[in-house]
Amino acid sequence: MKLKNVLVVVKDIEKSKKFYKDLFGLDVILDNDGNVILTEGLVLQDASIWEEFIQREVIPQNNSTELYFEEKDIERFVEKLENYEEPICYVNHLMEHSWGQKVVRFYDPDGNLIEVGTPM
Repeated sequence: MKLKNVLVVVKDIEKSKKFYKDLFGLDVILDNDGNVILTEGLVLQDASIWEEFIQREVIPQNNSTELYFEEKDIERFVEKLENYEEPICYVNHLMEHSWGQKVVRFYDPDGNLIEVGTPM
């Protein structure tokens, strides 16, 4: 068995495509009416479709999962965050763990938790 994709639920597909393109450089591979596959295996799905499938409400900022990215030049990435056209909701600003890894955590526009850290 092979993990193929990771899906996150979003309210505004276009806004989310722009967010992940502008900040992470992810490109659209397939855009299929409320389901968008981006490079690196990230899938965006419209919240209304997801809620219909699971018959449950989406709970933003539930902190039960996170998308993890690595970035060598994390200070430059944090600058991109700080200058992004939409306000970024931080969980923690740039910090350094006791083992030397620098990380920043924040939410995407739909409350999906993201961590960006320096490579280990």
